[in-house]
Amino acid sequence: MTGQPRADGFRTVTLTTPAQYAEAAALYRAVFGYQDSDYALNPRLLGALVGNGGSVVGVLDTTDRLVAVAYGFCGTDGRSTYHYSQSAVVASDQQGKGLGRLLKRAQREVALEYGMTHMRWTYDPFQTRNAHFNFDVLGARGRWFKQDMYGPGVDRVVVEWDLRRADVQPPAPVEPPELTEADWGLPGGDADKLWLALPADFAGLTVTRPEVAERVRRDVRSTFTDLFGKGAAAVSCRRVDATTAVYFFAPVEEAGRG
Repeated sequence: MTGQPRADGFRTVTLTTPAQYAEAAALYRAVFGYQDSDYALNPRLLGALVGNGGSVVGVLDTTDRLVAVAYGFCGTDGRSTYHYSQSAVVASDQQGKGLGRLLKRAQREVALEYGMTHMRWTYDPFQTRNAHFNFDVLGARGRWFKQDMYGPGVDRVVVEWDLRRADVQPPAPVEPPELTEADWGLPGGDADKLWLALPADFAGLTVTRPEVAERVRRDVRSTFTDLFGKGAAAVSCRRVDATTAVYFFAPVEEAGRG
């Protein structure tokens, strides 16, 4: 898969050579700053994915330098099959240029070629910019909450994206009332129009006020688990002021499966 270059010269490709896999592994380490070999990306794994129904897609700049990469594989939960996107990274000097969307579109193309109609991935619920991208840019939905998915305290929201409805925009969120710190982590609204307020800078809060951050983390765990368990889907996330970001929820039937 090789996409047509955009006006700015970026283009998407499927990585196919050992040199490209090695370059992807180096980019992965650089973006995340990993030093421990336990967190390395194995180039041979990438080659195996490409040859067996997975996706290893990249974005090249005008000099053919790899500046973004994503990889995934076919997955199942025992009831349905889907393409699972394990990771997507963009070089630090290329962020904010729409390359994340290019990666997801390229993965979508690969998944559809292999007969998949849905894609899933996970993200940290406190990374509200990622949530905004997932829901408001791509039109995906937050469907499940996984507590301690990667170890104690490493929680994740599982996103599902209907690849057949990739251009569907999220429903317009209801404007919440004026929110304060006391609202962080607690649901608001009514049964059909729910929201959840979070600190916009949770990482900073863990440093400056760790006791508040821990309270919010507990409340967020409880709220996400409860709302998803009752059939709600996260459909939007946006910052409403300098300190607060808000998730918006809709019933799964209204939000759509993807």
